[in-house]
Amino acid sequence: MIIPAMAIAALITLGFLMGGQENKDFRLTKNLDIYISLFRELNAFYVDEIDPEKLVHKSINSMLSTLDPYTVFYPEEDTGDLDFMTTGKYGGFGSLIRKSGDYILVTNVYQGFPADKSGIRPGDLMISIDGKSLRGVSSDKASDMLKGEPGTEAEIIIRRNGEDIVKRVKRERISISAVPYYGMVDENTGYIRFTNFTQNCISDVRQALTDLKDNQGAGDLILDLRNNPGGLVAEAVEIVNLFVRPGQEVVSTRGRAKQYDAVFRTTKSPVAPDMPLVILINRGSASASEIVAGAIQDLDRGVIIGERSYGKGLVQVARPLSYKAQVKMTTAKYYIPSGRCIQAVDFSHPNEDGSVGQIPDSLISTFSTRNGRPVKDGGGIIPDIDVPSDMLNRFAGELYVQNMIFDFATRYYWTRPQPSTLDSLKITNEDLQEFKTFLSERNFTYKTGSESLLEELAGTAAEEGLYEANREELEKLKSGLSHTLDRDMDLYKNEVTELIESELAGRYFYDRGMVEYSISRDSQIREAVRIAGERDRYISLLSAPDSI
Repeated sequence: MIIPAMAIAALITLGFLMGGQENKDFRLTKNLDIYISLFRELNAFYVDEIDPEKLVHKSINSMLSTLDPYTVFYPEEDTGDLDFMTTGKYGGFGSLIRKSGDYILVTNVYQGFPADKSGIRPGDLMISIDGKSLRGVSSDKASDMLKGEPGTEAEIIIRRNGEDIVKRVKRERISISAVPYYGMVDENTGYIRFTNFTQNCISDVRQALTDLKDNQGAGDLILDLRNNPGGLVAEAVEIVNLFVRPGQEVVSTRGRAKQYDAVFRTTKSPVAPDMPLVILINRGSASASEIVAGAIQDLDRGVIIGERSYGKGLVQVARPLSYKAQVKMTTAKYYIPSGRCIQAVDFSHPNEDGSVGQIPDSLISTFSTRNGRPVKDGGGIIPDIDVPSDMLNRFAGELYVQNMIFDFATRYYWTRPQPSTLDSLKITNEDLQEFKTFLSERNFTYKTGSESLLEELAGTAAEEGLYEANREELEKLKSGLSHTLDRDMDLYKNEVTELIESELAGRYFYDRGMVEYSISRDSQIREAVRIAGERDRYISLLSAPDSI
């Protein structure tokens, strides 16, 4: 029998397709079999006893590290961390901690939660929990020990001013508000600090927006998404819907598995469809924050101010595994209304914090907003107006990094009465002199940038045999560039004062106080207020280039 050539070609093609799938399945089965047999051999014959759970978990994490930073394995004991990321809720005391020396330091307490109600304060050292010493214990382990079922009680020994104090604290269901602060920054401009996209965060933002608009007279709004790491995409759509009418595409997702392809649109009547809107972003604004900022930009609904955002446009879905373990797996990418993807296209040169760095022009494409404004991809959202973050000078930065500000604030808190209002919190010249004495007692030292560069120059000169010939000049330069504590305190008095006052604002008035203190001193917020108030400028920024 003669088989037609076209039929032969079709059979060959089908064979390749079936063979390809069969080959893939075979390779998967083969390698899983190798893994299992290897593990059995190790378990049976390795010279020392092995921990099966530790070994397998490490191999899983190593495997996932070859994919992307956001695909993460959670064994049963860690699934609470995943729940907290998505809901913002956990059973615990409502405090933040970090390792400090041998023990665990309380760095913040949330107002109204168990730690706060029991009298635990920032600066307290946690010595033990339920009789178990925290000496040498990591902050992650201590955090696990603090968490538990709501209603259960723990005995915590804290050390304060050299005295050990026993605290009995009953755990509660901790739900952190997505809006630590909102209020008016001038007679017409409302401000909302929005920190996370956890489950039902829309209710916090909607309540704040409604109060500002209906009760406090806000005609313009600043929505602060700086350092907001994102979260649930559905909540991002709801946030956009506060400002955009129904039926507008906010974001779409596309992946290899078509079940994760979706288009998200606004469905409800907005709270503020016409209110002038300015959104603040920075390198810490990621994921759902970028969806909100990007959609608002693409729809020409508001002006974006600040710095380029993080560049995380990947969708993660929690998938159940055996024995109540879970994997948070990347399944798709986000695309905002203009068609651009938020995800960084090149991670070969990231910033130190992991955010998108320099992107070659060849990898960048241009898209258009609804009004025809050009916008670019490459990773993250590029603001309409670039305003760099306020940077600390080196002296102030070292004070902060070496915890001098934090530790002095602890001493100040316990030796001063509670100020009646935030405005009455003032650091005096006498306080600064006390701080200077405190720094001397703590043997605070640091090198200026000039001193570090000079040391490097002197080292290079020595290697090249040029140091001795230039010793006198180098010594003169060293003398001229040297600094003293008195000089630095005088030179940077304003910055140091603001750092101390900001820390104390958080101690006395919690997170709300710290945010409120920073508002008038923040250059990005000042620019946002200016743009919101200059109506012609605001409109021009949202107009097509040829219509300006």
